[in-house]
Amino acid sequence: MTDTVAPDDAASPPGTGSAPEAGERRDATEADTAQPEAPTAGAPPPSAGATPPEPAAPRTVGRAVVDRLAAAGARFAFTVPGESFLGLLDGMDEAGIRTIATRHEGAAAFMAAAASRLTGKPQLCLGTRAVGAANLAVGIHTARADSVPVVALVGQVRRAHRGRDAFQEADLAGSIGRLAKWAAEIDDPNSALSAVDEALARATEGRPGPVLLSFPEDVLDAQAPTGRTGPQRPPPAGPQTGPPAPEDVRAALHLLAASERGVILAGGGVLAANAGRRLLRLADALGIPVVAAWRRPDVVPNGHPLYLGMTGYAAAPTVLPRLLEADVVLVLGCRLSEVASFGYRIPARASRWIHVDLEPRRAGSTPPEPTLAMESDAGRFIDAALSTLRGGAIHAQARQGRLERAEADRRAFLDARIVDATPWDGPGVHPGRVITELGRALPPEAVITTDAGNFGGWAARGYRFRRSGTFLGPTSGAMGYGLPAAIAASLVLPRRPVVALAGDGGFAMTMVELETAVREGVAPVSIVFDNRRYGTIAMHQQREGRALAATELGPIDFAAAARALGGVGFTVERDDQFPDALREALASERPAVIHLMVDRRWVSVDEPAAAG
Repeated sequence: MTDTVAPDDAASPPGTGSAPEAGERRDATEADTAQPEAPTAGAPPPSAGATPPEPAAPRTVGRAVVDRLAAAGARFAFTVPGESFLGLLDGMDEAGIRTIATRHEGAAAFMAAAASRLTGKPQLCLGTRAVGAANLAVGIHTARADSVPVVALVGQVRRAHRGRDAFQEADLAGSIGRLAKWAAEIDDPNSALSAVDEALARATEGRPGPVLLSFPEDVLDAQAPTGRTGPQRPPPAGPQTGPPAPEDVRAALHLLAASERGVILAGGGVLAANAGRRLLRLADALGIPVVAAWRRPDVVPNGHPLYLGMTGYAAAPTVLPRLLEADVVLVLGCRLSEVASFGYRIPARASRWIHVDLEPRRAGSTPPEPTLAMESDAGRFIDAALSTLRGGAIHAQARQGRLERAEADRRAFLDARIVDATPWDGPGVHPGRVITELGRALPPEAVITTDAGNFGGWAARGYRFRRSGTFLGPTSGAMGYGLPAAIAASLVLPRRPVVALAGDGGFAMTMVELETAVREGVAPVSIVFDNRRYGTIAMHQQREGRALAATELGPIDFAAAARALGGVGFTVERDDQFPDALREALASERPAVIHLMVDRRWVSVDEPAAAG
């Protein structure tokens, strides 16, 4: 197997330093901050008989809020419309925000989370009062887990009706809003714009996350205050932290340069900073390999000789031992969640470790405590480290020793990541062979989205990401994410192939959104691994000797469902059928579903013997 980095592996992720594609982020101009043009010096005053220009029509609070969100970079609003927030919907088109009507608010919130991740700017999801807001909750939780700055806007009952058992009344900020990073209800039209400014700042400062704003219906329809209404607290345009202290950077580099088995664990903060290529320059200068945190497999191009895989579920069996034996670990832009840290087993107690993050662990935190902690954007730390290295020197013999050990580690990883070698002649497809073919057929810029479930293990281990910013998967473990995220990716990046991977359980939760894709003119391809059960939960039941309660599912003809919803569908029962189905699906220019029949003896990528 050839193991090289293609020239386009180093391309910037979408919406960052690269030339924008059609549909990529663009800056909006806020109408209410535009100042009238000053009269030309010496120009004669207007004649007394001239008709004065008509004053601008007064704006509602709803329109002023929408204008403010557009100015902050919102380009998409995903929603199931409701009568409580018509005042927000009224001005979306004129403000340059594309409104996408979805079939369920949960899917709307998933789409907003994916779009926010790809654009780097807060995108919107909207829902009505208690019922719509409750359906948004799963996506708000997912955005919080993924550190994504979504803005959730929910309609509320009229102020005069509060506390009187009004229709669909609930304390939205105090209930659903608790899942967000910050939440507020706007009771006064005069404070609406300042609340939006606060929400945008909260969403983007420090560790990013979703925010929720609740608007009583009558507040949205009230007249917005006149006068200067520009942002009082504009959302930050870049990292919130200053550069790391030079002495801390030098101390970190000293630890890494003195290590024998050092390793860099790179998380979402590196992706958010568009710093993958710079990270590889730092890793190469030090001779230290890189491991991606769970669900961040695209943090650096996987073909690089210093890339050693991803942590978490379905990690290659070489990953955990390599991390446990590390004498020094640089944890960069990663929160060390339960899954990413293999159940909090890394960093190992014997390892010295450095935590660089917007919210790093401090001394006195849950052990093991970091040897050194820096509150810093990952990109700023990398830039400071590279600058420091330019003024110094790395011990050549020590670096060469690390590179030689990394080369051996890389060979072991490449052998361990193979997912298509297990003998299998049916019934159904070999999941690993599907992933291998997917890697052959898709170009480097293709975007992969994934749902939750054991099916994802084959891609997590076997798919090689060649560009940063080409993967979307929820660290929340939410089912139903894959297809909505793929629709959002197709909207944001209309020239890219987009493929969603899902199990039958998760795909059925949101497959009605295929109609949304048809209506919006986007064409993601969904690949459904169908074993007719909630497979991950059934696996736990079997391992613990429990009954298979509530995990067995009936058959669904997903290909026929796709056709019924306006897309195209293919049923694949053998490995040799998959390449043609994939080629036709990608060429169809319509939302497509490839329904894979999977024998339920395939439990997970780590238990292939169950299929023998």
